Amino acid sequence: MAHLDLDPKIIARCRELAKKTASPIEKMIQTHSTVAIERATLRLLGVNGAVLQKGGGGNQTFPEANLIVDKMMQTQSIENGVLHGFVNGMIQKKMPAPELSRAVATGKIDLNTLPRISDTELRLKAKELCQKASEHLLSQREQRDSIRKEVGDSFSVHREQGPLLYVIVATGNIYDDVIQARAAAQVGADAIAVIRSTAQSLLDYVPHGATTEGFGGTYATQENFKIMRAALDEESRKLGRYIRLTNYCSGLCMPEIAALGAMERLDFLLNDAMYGILFRDINMKRTLIDQHFSRLIIALSRIVIHTGEDNYLTTADAIENGHQVLASQFINECFALHAHMKEDLMGLGHAQEMNPEHPNVFLLEIARAQMTRDIFPNAPIKFMPPTRYKCGDIFYSHLMDAMFNFVGVLTGQSIQLLGMATEAMHTPLLQDRWMSIKNAKYIFNGARDLGKDISFKPNGIIQEWSKKVLKDTLEHLEMIERKGLFKAIEERAFAEVKRTETGGKGHDGVFLKGPNYINPFSDLL
Repeated sequence: MAHLDLDPKIIARCRELAKKTASPIEKMIQTHSTVAIERATLRLLGVNGAVLQKGGGGNQTFPEANLIVDKMMQTQSIENGVLHGFVNGMIQKKMPAPELSRAVATGKIDLNTLPRISDTELRLKAKELCQKASEHLLSQREQRDSIRKEVGDSFSVHREQGPLLYVIVATGNIYDDVIQARAAAQVGADAIAVIRSTAQSLLDYVPHGATTEGFGGTYATQENFKIMRAALDEESRKLGRYIRLTNYCSGLCMPEIAALGAMERLDFLLNDAMYGILFRDINMKRTLIDQHFSRLIIALSRIVIHTGEDNYLTTADAIENGHQVLASQFINECFALHAHMKEDLMGLGHAQEMNPEHPNVFLLEIARAQMTRDIFPNAPIKFMPPTRYKCGDIFYSHLMDAMFNFVGVLTGQSIQLLGMATEAMHTPLLQDRWMSIKNAKYIFNGARDLGKDISFKPNGIIQEWSKKVLKDTLEHLEMIERKGLFKAIEERAFAEVKRTETGGKGHDGVFLKGPNYINPFSDLL
């Protein structure tokens, strides 16, 4: 494979700066928790039910995990963690987690009024329960890996036959999503991403059960995960090759989605350290604390994450701000390593979003894509298609996607989200997806070994552009490390977006851990 002549000392310095930038954030992570982490902890123990309650607008379903944590927040008993009261309740009432959670959620038991056992006994029981829950995640991982082995699975960081074919379904109805996912797999898709309903990341709870009325996508719920996983397992056995499942692990419920995705054997989860801060205005502290716990779960389950740097180039100029993408990739890598995630689980994201009318734009896109591949050689890089300059001309859009596919196979990308000719017009129809898959298969097959058969001209446009982006990245990371990540984001360090440390949604769900805080998952995971 052709490689760029990048200075390894600059790359090493970038990683050093990312580590220094992350260090104070990691100290904050160790001393704080969030309501989402506490809810995820309950869910891992089996608290995944919901109860109907009457409200001003009629009957509504509330997740039991939310009701329990909310009650503890209201009585200011959350600082020692939800397990402090919940495990005590399990022992005092001799109830398993699902039975106790229903009783607490319906008001039949008040955890705060129960007699207390010793902290030593409490910690031992909590560790036992969390150990059992961790073993369940491992068994689900083993079951997923067994199905992969049974049907055949050729996915790797460096795919000899070209990038993995990755497509989306987004009907809003999980049962219609299943039909579209099966059809996509039958014509060649390797991975299916179920797009999440618009603004679900801003909900501070996970909807319950199967859903059929999403907006621009389908709600991410445990039951929806289960339904799609079963359908793709069945389709995998029919086709004789494993079909991967993707969903979104971001927003105010990031740790809970990670837990549910791990329990239901997902393969990919979109999980970024800063996406929620920048693009959903979720509080900085909340997002960065939540991403760590979610990645602990993901790492144990060996789910590949997809980071969100591609979004930077839809709000900021893609030619002038490519260094922000690389800087974010270094920071995302550092936070992932801190959560014990191996490099082969880091699907670092980037995109082909430069203005197609810019002179030599194709060379610049090759430079950026090859640079990402070379700097992160052991990561399953995720390459995102052009969307920003698509405007309804399906023929031009299809041509842009073909060039995107060509860059992907030339530079050895691992995961290629296929572009759609009807981007900016409507949610893809079956034939739109078929056309995109046919486009990619033709190019991936026809140029499979081109990257092994060429080299980049010394001091040529591609080499020099990649060196410029790397140099700009170094300067950007030096600025971020000097100011601190929070201050840098406040001053628009990424995607031209300004956020503040105490602003954004979910700040009231962050709390300092008390002296008797209990959550064995932090160590077990």
